[in-house]
Amino acid sequence: MLDPFGRHITYLRVSVTDRCDFRCVYCMAEDMAFLPKAEILSLEELDRLCSAFIAKGVNKLRLTGGEPLVRRDVMKLIRGLSRHLETGALDELTLTTNGSQLSRFASELAACGVRRINVSLDTLDPEKFAAVTRWGKLEKVLAGIDAAQAAGLAVKINAVALAGINEDEIPELLAWAHGRGMDLTLIETMPMGEIDVARADQYLPLSRVRERLEARWTLIDSPWRTGGPARYVDVKETGGRLGFITPLTHNFCESCNRVRVTCKGELFMCLGQDDRADLRTPMRASDGDELLSAAIDEAIARKPKGHDFVIERARPRPAVARHMSVTGG
Repeated sequence: MLDPFGRHITYLRVSVTDRCDFRCVYCMAEDMAFLPKAEILSLEELDRLCSAFIAKGVNKLRLTGGEPLVRRDVMKLIRGLSRHLETGALDELTLTTNGSQLSRFASELAACGVRRINVSLDTLDPEKFAAVTRWGKLEKVLAGIDAAQAAGLAVKINAVALAGINEDEIPELLAWAHGRGMDLTLIETMPMGEIDVARADQYLPLSRVRERLEARWTLIDSPWRTGGPARYVDVKETGGRLGFITPLTHNFCESCNRVRVTCKGELFMCLGQDDRADLRTPMRASDGDELLSAAIDEAIARKPKGHDFVIERARPRPAVARHMSVTGG
């Protein structure tokens, strides 16, 4: 698949549910309204949709949410999709998780061919963690990370940099992650969905974070890429890798190779735009995939050059109305 700007689309992120067992302050309002179950694709439909993308050249598939591991019987879907790893059609099957369910599923994920996962973790302070996630318990996530590493999964930690919340803790988080052999990626908060606090109060430019880290460590630019939007540096003193995802201070659109599908079958060609394509209707209209394939082609032909993320006090409303949990991280 080739978009209008010559970018090959080889990376698909699929939200298997919009539900989550956390209510992170930068992601959701505390009182969320989730999709009715009748609107959600079945596991069989999610498998069919992912397989259609794989047939069109997608070789990396990431399952997201909400929290993907709270979807009932989600391992049935993952076991089914693992057949594409066995045939070689898919290079990687992975997921992003908050870690709350990893103790239950880590071994089975590894058995299905998942080799690495991303775990969202913004702080190592139990009280601060409870405040950021509203409903989460740090010890449960740390136990999940232990289980994942014991199962042989490579773990990368994703942390949203939040002004006045975890900005002073980032060096500690980096040292902890690298001390356990885990990469760390820092992410700027994104203006998506109405939440209970002002985005401008949360926003911490990663350019400022990098300056502070360079006062302590030697950061060496790295050519390493995972297929996602992060730009990486090697930290000389720890021997670990640090990523920066900077949709606001330095966007990454010129190399975008990814699209996202929601759990109701909507294809978003850009995380930071509202344009979408309905894939559920053509998929359900026929037992074959001809209509679905045509709908995908038409949507990819509309993929924009880049997003329109902005955070300013003068513009308090989010850049896009949908919450991050709708399209996944």
